[in-house]
Amino acid sequence: MSNRSNGRTFAWLAGVAAVMCALSWAAVPFYDWFCRTTGYGGTTNVASASPDEVLDETVRVRFDANVDPNMGWTFRPMQHEMKLRIGENAIAFYEAVNNTDQPVTGSASYNVAPDVAGYYFNKIECFCFTEQTLQPGERVEMPVSFFVDPGLVDDRDAGRVRDITLSYTFHRTAEPKQAALDTGKTTTTTN
Repeated sequence: MSNRSNGRTFAWLAGVAAVMCALSWAAVPFYDWFCRTTGYGGTTNVASASPDEVLDETVRVRFDANVDPNMGWTFRPMQHEMKLRIGENAIAFYEAVNNTDQPVTGSASYNVAPDVAGYYFNKIECFCFTEQTLQPGERVEMPVSFFVDPGLVDDRDAGRVRDITLSYTFHRTAEPKQAALDTGKTTTTTN
């Protein structure tokens, strides 16, 4: 084989590797965008305000809470279900308690069921938009403001949905640097 042929093969393989790296880097944000746009997998939408149209038809929203076992928190909905008119803004509350003797930071992942309702379930404000840090023994009530879009009734797949479950799972995240500074912890390395 000639050097010229080897060079082309190397360039082609390097190009393939670069494209694969770019696609893997773009996969997570693309999948997140796809889920938010289509409601795939029960992913909900974010809205700045509730719609002007409120229908006479109602929907029942059930609330579910889960927590990662190594988190050290108790996490529960403060109401089990709520009945509201489609298009009406509602506020529900969840309670979290840090049962440990140290600050714990977590973030909540969420979805709705059935999955097809995700496209029509809109949150205006939610504790799940940011990380939450609870001090030892701290108890907080965290609100979620939401509505079900009136377009639900005209969708041929979701039009019959009148029961939706909103589910959250809290996961422990890396402790923020400030929390470590506030507790006075330092890390030393010995060789």
